[in-house]
Amino acid sequence: MPKWLVMVNPAAGRSATDPARVQEALEAAGVDHRLVVPDTRTVAGELFHEAAAQGVTHFAVTGGDGTVNLAVNRLLSLGLGTIPVLGILPAGTGCDLMRTFALPQDIPGAARHLATDDTYDIDVVTLEGEWGLRYFVNVAQVGVGAAAAETAVKITRRLGAVRYPVAFGVRLPRFPRARVKVTTDKRSYETEALAVIMANAQFFAGGWNVAPRATLIDGVLDIQVISASKRQAPALVPKVIKGTHLADPTVRRFSSATFEIETDVVWPLEADGDIVGNTPVRGRVVPAAIRLKI
Repeated sequence: MPKWLVMVNPAAGRSATDPARVQEALEAAGVDHRLVVPDTRTVAGELFHEAAAQGVTHFAVTGGDGTVNLAVNRLLSLGLGTIPVLGILPAGTGCDLMRTFALPQDIPGAARHLATDDTYDIDVVTLEGEWGLRYFVNVAQVGVGAAAAETAVKITRRLGAVRYPVAFGVRLPRFPRARVKVTTDKRSYETEALAVIMANAQFFAGGWNVAPRATLIDGVLDIQVISASKRQAPALVPKVIKGTHLADPTVRRFSSATFEIETDVVWPLEADGDIVGNTPVRGRVVPAAIRLKI
């Protein structure tokens, strides 16, 4: 059995994650591991770098989608000779990547999965703009949804997944619509819109089924242009939660391995719950870049 580097994000979740609880779950599952609790993102990145230099190939994070995003960005920036194996022990307010695979949403259950052999080679997606290069695994978006994510992190964590819809309601009234141009590897599309969603996996915002047709192994991204007006947007939200919004006339969907998004009004960009920068943005799918432990 390989030895895992297990990183705990103590700030993830509605309340602080107790590293002792994680340690107990790993020991009960018989997982050979080294547990680390970095106090900053910089220290976390350094720990991944040091472990990889020492020959570690199996990494696990305790946290949500933002913590997974941190791990992926750091691991892929190292230029490793082999595909890194990544496991997830969910402790965030929204660990939506795991929902796509129907994996356990509790630490003990997820720890038991680390002791098995099954893995899944998944795609990741690059994002590039004036702010640099970033990767994401789950879902990214520009527009009002990204603005909501920006506000959600300022709301008390005690609300859990409710933070996002509350933040959406706060940002929607004054958020500017824009003329959007989306260029994919097959076509170019322009319209007045409120948001553009780039989905590698199916769920975001704590269980919203935003991309029911997305899969992380097909080499393409699920891109949705939301042209709903501000008055129409609240009625669209329940459809997004259920995954029935793709039939709505205000939603235009594309599949593509590459994309570029331009807006005549500067929009924020978020990826896996973290604010990355602003439009314009371009990106591409990197097939089978991470070996996800399932």
